[in-house]
Amino acid sequence: MTYQQLKAQKFSALHVKCKPLILFNIWDAGSARAVAESGAKAIATGSHSVAAANGFDDGQHLPLDVAIANIKRIAKAVDLPVTLDFEGGYATDLDELKANVTRVIDAGAVGINFEDQIVGGEGLYSVKDQSDRVAAVREAAGDMPLFINARTDVFLKTYPAVHAREQLEEVLTRANSYAAAGASGLFAPGLRDPQLIRELCERSPLPVNIMVLPDTPSNKGMVALGVARISYGPGPYRQMIEFVKSAASAVYESE
Repeated sequence: MTYQQLKAQKFSALHVKCKPLILFNIWDAGSARAVAESGAKAIATGSHSVAAANGFDDGQHLPLDVAIANIKRIAKAVDLPVTLDFEGGYATDLDELKANVTRVIDAGAVGINFEDQIVGGEGLYSVKDQSDRVAAVREAAGDMPLFINARTDVFLKTYPAVHAREQLEEVLTRANSYAAAGASGLFAPGLRDPQLIRELCERSPLPVNIMVLPDTPSNKGMVALGVARISYGPGPYRQMIEFVKSAASAVYESE
């Protein structure tokens, strides 16, 4: 077994219900080292943060070659499992998707976020179509136990509106189908209602990932609800940018 495969297994084992893996999302090798030195157990990029740090908008506007080169530098910079926010995989064609996943693994990543919204289009992929896409990713991974964090944007599409039980049922339908196709985890960004989080964690066949938002429960609260992974998304990058702007403003205002 290769060292990368061992790290992939270690990463998967960190997803424990009521003892969540906490990911303070980063955007480059420098921020990865900083978070690693702060006690992180794994490193995760955020697509918004990586795109913004390179002068692009989110939504696969960052060139794939740049994203691959960036994750390769990150994986070399830290001796921790690294997972890539891979958005929609930069492909609609399944063969192209498989080729892209192979590049991600070759760059050193042991996991990906893989979303079901149609990047650059409208709405979400159908359950069947996205399940076929998840299956293609799993096939491309081969003997690498790649952690496929299947992201569903059912809740995010209506954030910050009040979420309905019908949305929960749709997410659970997707979770079951994605699990059968080979997904490793379920990411439900935008969900912040405590009761719905609890029920999703109880009924999902996959460990549940919730993204920190201003109105989500505290990390301790999410532990009690059964969450297995907590991620900070674009929050850390935005905090850093606000700090830089504030520091720069203080310099220029003093002139």
